[in-house]
Amino acid sequence: MINGKIIKVCGMRDAENIQHLEALGDVDMIGFIFYPQSPRYVYELPSYLPVHTHRIGVFVNENKQVVTTYADRFGLNYIQLHGSESPEYCRSLSTYGLKIIKAFSIAHIEDLDIVCNYEEVCDYFLFDTKCKQYGGSGNQFDWNILHAYKGEKMFLLSGGIDLDSIQALKRFKHPRLAGYDLNSRFELKPGKKDTQRIREFLHKLETI
Repeated sequence: MINGKIIKVCGMRDAENIQHLEALGDVDMIGFIFYPQSPRYVYELPSYLPVHTHRIGVFVNENKQVVTTYADRFGLNYIQLHGSESPEYCRSLSTYGLKIIKAFSIAHIEDLDIVCNYEEVCDYFLFDTKCKQYGGSGNQFDWNILHAYKGEKMFLLSGGIDLDSIQALKRFKHPRLAGYDLNSRFELKPGKKDTQRIREFLHKLETI
């Protein structure tokens, strides 16, 4: 954590890269994407998986049996759902002992309307930029929209966060903000992160 905020890095699959990221010490969650259409799709078990960092599995409208199979194989701590999964689907996964992060794509205040339906069945929300495809776009949405969010569930902020976002992150305050989700803006190529750039980001984040 940095200043009490969760740091999540998503879209990883290279064993050495995972190891180097975990060695930074301040990353709390590492995400693995199990969505075949993603350029960061994890198609084989890496030879190293995080030991001290929570493992997050990202799925899009996936069959529950597939999700639980990956959860067992990768030792996942959280399931992140990026599709149109219903509250009932989330609840059924939680009965397997899995913690749930539900992602919501945001472009307008109205996009927050359905969030309240998931309050009782998720552990965290994740607010990301709305785009045509599932998953991240690398673009930032208007975070001021989230001031309309009055729910009780803590959330992770996602979408286009990079080294130039530090001052904007400093200005953005919300009582339910749990942390930040980093992905494409810190990549050398899809699925491989620039750990030096992430180190620099974390260092700058400590100063805000």
